[in-house]
Amino acid sequence: MNKNFLVSLGKLLASLIIPLAVGGISGFFTVEAIPGWYRTIQKPEWNPPNWVFGPVWTTLYILMGIAMYAVWMRPRTEERQKALYLNAAQLIFNFFWSLIFFNLHAIGWALVEIVLLWLLIVWTMFAYDRVSKLSAWLLLPYIIWVTFATILNAAIWQLN
Repeated sequence: MNKNFLVSLGKLLASLIIPLAVGGISGFFTVEAIPGWYRTIQKPEWNPPNWVFGPVWTTLYILMGIAMYAVWMRPRTEERQKALYLNAAQLIFNFFWSLIFFNLHAIGWALVEIVLLWLLIVWTMFAYDRVSKLSAWLLLPYIIWVTFATILNAAIWQLN
């Protein structure tokens, strides 16, 4: 097998595994709160059913992985490195939102954190755009969903 092919395949697999692992691990730590604490709090009428979140987040993590891969495959530059660091930062914030909201039950702090996550995603999109326009566009569904999640978080905070 060609060495370049193996390197490319390795980067693709890592690019997909990293965001999916972030989602899977945070989901593992928060899954017990869904039938427990989360069921008991007040939510707006427009709150999606619980079954929606898994498929949506899985799709978003796959799109994040493809976007990361497209950036990672570009020649190593300062812009590429900055984009990858920003991606790592937003993934870290993505991970901790679930813990803050579902494990600590700190709805207000989760709202602060998700606003910071939203800003990091936008910053990542701008950084990606300088390296791979496709990557920036692949994050569009993610920023739309996190915008919705921010509004939902704010509504739940207000109701509780």
